[in-house]
Amino acid sequence: MMSLSMHSILILLSLLFTLSTASAEDTKFITDHFTGSGNCSQCHDGLNDIDGEDVSIVRAWSGSIMANAAKDPLWQAKVATELKRNPHLEDAINDKCTQCHAPMANFESDGEVTIFGEGGLLDPSNSLHDAAMNAVSCTFCHQIEDSAILGTEEGFSGNAEISDKRVAYGPFHPDDIIEMTAETGHEPVFSEHISSSALCATCHNLKTPYVDASGEIAGDDFPEQMPYTEWENSIFDDAGTNPTSCQDCHMPTTTAILATRPGFLPAREGFARHNFAGANTVMLTLLKDNAEALDVDTESIDENIALSRQLLLEAVSLEILSAEMEGEELVTRLRLTNNSGHKTPTSFPSRRMWLHFRVTDADGNLVFESGAINPDGSIDGANNDTDPSMLEPHYDLITSADQVQIYESVLGNTDGNVTQTLLRAAEYLKDNRLTPAGFDKNNVPYDVAVQGDALDDQNFNEGRDEITYRIKDTGTGDFLSVEVNLYYQPLSHGMLEDLFKDNDLEQVSRFESMYDSLTLKHETMTSAKTVVPRPDVPAGDGGGGSSSILLLAFLSMLLAGARFSREITAVRLPFSNHA
Repeated sequence: MMSLSMHSILILLSLLFTLSTASAEDTKFITDHFTGSGNCSQCHDGLNDIDGEDVSIVRAWSGSIMANAAKDPLWQAKVATELKRNPHLEDAINDKCTQCHAPMANFESDGEVTIFGEGGLLDPSNSLHDAAMNAVSCTFCHQIEDSAILGTEEGFSGNAEISDKRVAYGPFHPDDIIEMTAETGHEPVFSEHISSSALCATCHNLKTPYVDASGEIAGDDFPEQMPYTEWENSIFDDAGTNPTSCQDCHMPTTTAILATRPGFLPAREGFARHNFAGANTVMLTLLKDNAEALDVDTESIDENIALSRQLLLEAVSLEILSAEMEGEELVTRLRLTNNSGHKTPTSFPSRRMWLHFRVTDADGNLVFESGAINPDGSIDGANNDTDPSMLEPHYDLITSADQVQIYESVLGNTDGNVTQTLLRAAEYLKDNRLTPAGFDKNNVPYDVAVQGDALDDQNFNEGRDEITYRIKDTGTGDFLSVEVNLYYQPLSHGMLEDLFKDNDLEQVSRFESMYDSLTLKHETMTSAKTVVPRPDVPAGDGGGGSSSILLLAFLSMLLAGARFSREITAVRLPFSNHA
């Protein structure tokens, strides 16, 4: 009774904390090297492209994950748990986690920062609070130097070299430098590197240290997030057969003026939109739902959710290659093709996608189901969702309902056991995320290698996976209906269950209450359907005679038409994710 009472008190405190309004940041701050986004918005908002669409730069960015990287309640909760589990590494955790989530504050303090508590970066009294809350902002990215370490191991993990000259690198030769320099103190300078994937690699290739069971540092190079290296080993690399940069998909271009001042600026082709759409509609929705408590600008967040959802819909193609009866068994072969320029899903290892395979008979009775999602976000049959010490293997053949094809990365500690603690992650016990086109699993660096049973699956490579479902037919009627959905979940059930074990922490309890109130917890990426005739169904055995045959033919025509419509209207982008 005492523990329940204490838990109730913690939840109540969390709700009160959530309902309180966060202290608004001053976006017009100025530090030794940086200036806040509010200074940039004076001239770089109020923009429309030649089609009349609002392409205001700061407005678009403000509804992105990048703009809210330090306000992100999941990030704060996860950092808090890592600090609790390895308090002796407090300095290293605070430094590493702010290099990319609060990079301006980290840079100005030379990495000597504290995130939580009195005087920490989240405390408004801290002189770098505003720089921290402005997160991955304009003058951080636009001042990364085109140095020798850009796009290299030395320049990964937030190790940016920032100009000391208060410049603003851009993709165009400036028509005027006086106005911007006078207003912000930053001189616009043309440099091609601002449009390169290598610039993104500064934070989107991340290696982290890891500890053994006693808490001792055992290594410093675990590849936690490596989308840049994944891209380098695809056809979309700069030297590949279909060169496509990160910006080509995450910052698609239009034609527009770059600023409202001075008034003589011409419209430029190749104006990059700054929405930074990714795939994390769940977190964007959570930020929107808790905007007041988190001090989130929601003006463009619905737009960013829609753009991110569109990228998800284009990320993977799903085909039913064949579906037919073999005796008393239904045999269905599927093919998934990754249209992205990196693994799908990519980056943070809580992300997963999976196949929901469902078969019903002519009377609507359920014959078979694999991969059903439960209200709490767990997946029926997924080992790790019921036992945190286990993982769900990769499959080439599925024959029972307790087998689920989940595309994910699973962390392993120094003892070879499954872990959700980032500082214990020393290896991947499983990594069967769909690779990008051109990615040969037999000839890639260890940092991005396929791990687990997918490595030996001859049908898994080069951006594709083919999988077979072989199930016993227990249906009635003339046909079986097959429906397949590919679902995406940015926050896996196992990761959340592990996180919520530490809900005695204010940050975790707050995030738990926000997440529990969220209705959107997974997305449908794509789907496919077909109808399979059941031969030799005797009359009077639910066959339905000629009427069932006509219905089967009609359903087949409808499904074929739907597939054709999707094929002719689909727009495939080669780079589709972050989050």
